[in-house]
Formats: sequence, C-alpha cells, structure tokens
Amino acid sequence: MPQTRVEPCASAPQRAARRVLAGIAALCAAWLAPAPAAAQIGSDRYAAMVVEARSGRVLIAANADEQRYPASLTKMMTLYMLFEALRDGRVQLTTPIRMSQEAASRPPSKLGLPVGATLTVEQAILALVTKSANDVAAAVGEHLAGSEERFGQVMTMRARAIGMTRTTFRNASGLPDPDNVTTARDMATLGLRLINDFPNRYRYFSTVHFSWGRTMIRNHNRMLGDYEGADGIKTGFIRDSGFNIVTSALRDGVRLVGVTMGGSSWVERDRHMGALLDQAEARSVSSLLKPHLAGLRSVVRDAVMLSVTRAHERLTPDSLAR
Repeated sequence: MPQTRVEPCASAPQRAARRVLAGIAALCAAWLAPAPAAAQIGSDRYAAMVVEARSGRVLIAANADEQRYPASLTKMMTLYMLFEALRDGRVQLTTPIRMSQEAASRPPSKLGLPVGATLTVEQAILALVTKSANDVAAAVGEHLAGSEERFGQVMTMRARAIGMTRTTFRNASGLPDPDNVTTARDMATLGLRLINDFPNRYRYFSTVHFSWGRTMIRNHNRMLGDYEGADGIKTGFIRDSGFNIVTSALRDGVRLVGVTMGGSSWVERDRHMGALLDQAEARSVSSLLKPHLAGLRSVVRDAVMLSVTRAHERLTPDSLAR
C-alpha cells in the first residue's frame, strides 16, 4: 500500500488564524518581491503556468501555449487512461499486467521485470507514480489498447476530448519522439482533470515510497517533502525537454496546480516551481482580499463623513445659540 504523510486536522480557530497569517505573509511577499519570478531556466524550452483549481483562473503564464516535449509527464495521461479503465470496470486493482518483450526492452527508468512476469494494476500505478517506470508504462499501454502505438492514438483522442488541444502522444512513457508534444496549459488541464475526475485515485500521487520486493523505491517528486502543501503530481526529463514538473499544492483550502517545463536541473526546476506557487498564492490571496478592502474603505469613508457632519452641526449659529 502507498505510504503517505498524514497531518492532524486543525480546529476552526486554528484554521482561521492560519488563513489570516498566510494572507499577511503572502501579501508581504508580493509587496517585497522586486518582480514576478523570473525564469531561472533561461532557455527556449521554458514554459510555465499556475492555475487556481476551484475557479480555473490562470494566475501565472509564460509560453503556456508553446509546444514542448512532456517527457515522463506523459505518464499522467497513461494513468488517466488506467483510472478510466478502473472506473469503467475494464480492469481491477488486482488485474495482472504482463510484461512483453517489447515493453521489457524500454530503457530506464524501469522496474526491470523479466519477459512474461506480471504485476497488478495497483503495482503498475505505484511504479508509474514513483519510479516513472518506462517498461511498466509500455505494458499498461499494451494491456489497455493492444499495442503501445495504438495506445498513443487513443491517448491523443482522449486528451483532445478533455481539452488538451495542442497535445499529441506517441507512446505511453514520454520517451523521445519528435511528435510526442504538449503545452504547459494542456498539462495544467490534465492535472486538474486527474484531481477532479478521480478524487479517490489522486491519492496515489502523494505516495512517497513504494515497496517492490526487497527494494524501497522513492518518488522522484521531491516537492512532496520540500514544499509545504504539495501532494503531487509528476516529474519528467529527457534531454530535449529539460526538467519538467506538474505540482499540485493545497494550502488553507486553496488548491493550485503549477507546471514548469525546461529546467536545467531538478533542483532549479523545483525551486522555480516553489517560487511560482508562492507568487500565485499571493495573487490569489490579494484578489480575495480586494472586495473586503473596498468595503472597508467605504465604511471608513462613511464614518469620516458622519463625524465631519456632526462636528459641523455643533458649530452652526443655531447650535451656538442654544
């Protein structure tokens, strides 16, 4: 079973206090920052987007509609297809998936199953989320569509149906293919759809470790432990893409989904993703406070006018005659 971090629920007063402090901190960060988070990536592979999950509002966007190589972010779509198969009853968590010679030939990162061996659907989910196993992704594609090539076609059709208008998939893993392309906007859309369409399955993306035989496999996504509130989703890298990540973070009831593509290292990518999420949170909090601040200004203005009127009345000749 996946190992996830569980935090105790805060009381209502604690949650309210945290929201106030978070709002103040976010606003201070926004005021003190000299400029929006500049892309430390500095290459033509760079793209980014952050959206507010509840409203779908875009808070940050850079090259969001420019096509990029998704690398292992492709496996998010493979998992989406597998979750659909579970929902529709075409597979169960215990359904065995066989490792073919073709799937076993995929280069690392891989689980390394021998040809003819099997793993369950749930083990496949965990291997994709944590190890980003290319051999398992190919085996899943073959199981669901008969061949990985056919699976890429089905993935693309489903991606277009859920709003990923500039995405084309050619394989289940994201291994190099010049036609396997996407955009930051489409990846944000996919992240939101995974969260909203499969709320009971999304928990798998919070898996920190996966036990496989005598081996404990750690999730490649270091944001899970390094960024407060992060609970998924997926990392990716091939030479042509740079370091990619889709991250979802939940803070004080506000969920953000961020995408960064084209990093020169996973450390740079993760730091930049954290900076973007911080700035997006500040913008989200600022927009929430604006109506309240406007109302407060109105109340203060009315109170000042009333005080001035009363003071003026006290100073009129009639009032002096009394």
